[in-house]
Amino acid sequence: MKCLIGLGNPGKRYALTRHNIGYMVIDRIGQKLGLKFVERGFSSIASGSVPHGLKDAEPSRVLLAKPATYMNRSGVAVVEILEDFPILIQDVLVIHDDMDIPFGRIRFKRNGSSGGHKGVQSIIDLTGQCDFPRLKVGIGRPEAGTDPADYVLSTFDDGDLLSEVVETAACAAIMFLTSGLGQAMNQYNSGLILEELERK
Repeated sequence: MKCLIGLGNPGKRYALTRHNIGYMVIDRIGQKLGLKFVERGFSSIASGSVPHGLKDAEPSRVLLAKPATYMNRSGVAVVEILEDFPILIQDVLVIHDDMDIPFGRIRFKRNGSSGGHKGVQSIIDLTGQCDFPRLKVGIGRPEAGTDPADYVLSTFDDGDLLSEVVETAACAAIMFLTSGLGQAMNQYNSGLILEELERK
């Protein structure tokens, strides 16, 4: 079983903020796979299967999760998932926002440090592991003089492009499930979604 975890903050107050793009992507994946979320422990989860990318291979079992612990305590929910389901930390793809990546770009990363992201750092701290893949969804840097903490909790300016970014990130995460991390990285790490839209 593989697990896709989208990071964010629960509640309507945070629903459309930049920090919650991980939630948005997980919700879109659930829609695309026809899965329903239920509350369980520290997370909202959905489970099912997705056809494998290789011909005649068995479908891949997948668990989708949105930690409800607030961003800074995301690790609490991840530890619970690892204890309750037959999932290895290496098979967990964490989907989260990233200010160091421009809005309109997504990037897979195999492992490593948190890069200052408090949700990812919480997972590293509480699992004792940094060997898990991530899908970073760029939100860009705020303008000079804007507090980064206020910026990540603000809403996006371009609703139309946001839907394209979320859709692309959802498709990328599904490719991770069906074809593996290497192929997903090759397909999505170099493309800028905004440029693709401008060509259409």
